[in-house]
Amino acid sequence: MSCKEGLMSPQTETKASVGFKAGVKEYKLNYYTPEYTPKDTDTLAAFRVTPQPGVPPEEAGAAVAAESSTGTWTTVWTDGLTSLDRYKGRCYDIEPVAEK
Repeated sequence: MSCKEGLMSPQTETKASVGFKAGVKEYKLNYYTPEYTPKDTDTLAAFRVTPQPGVPPEEAGAAVAAESSTGTWTTVWTDGLTSLDRYKGRCYDIEPVAEK
């Protein structure tokens, strides 16, 4: 089947964005904030996490903070938030725990 001018738009080439590098963004870039001081209005939670071999504790803690709040693989209403810093979970204190 041929495409005659005026009946169908010619196909255009789509180019990848130059500003985006494929790959996985580290959670600790947004969710690990060791300088954070909790506010009286914050909800606090403590987790005991054993990172996979080769994963730094900061990354594991940040992943828990992200997946427990605004970070997810699924598109959700929080994607449109203009104030991520207000709603996101934070990993701000990591304490090593002795193994049993």
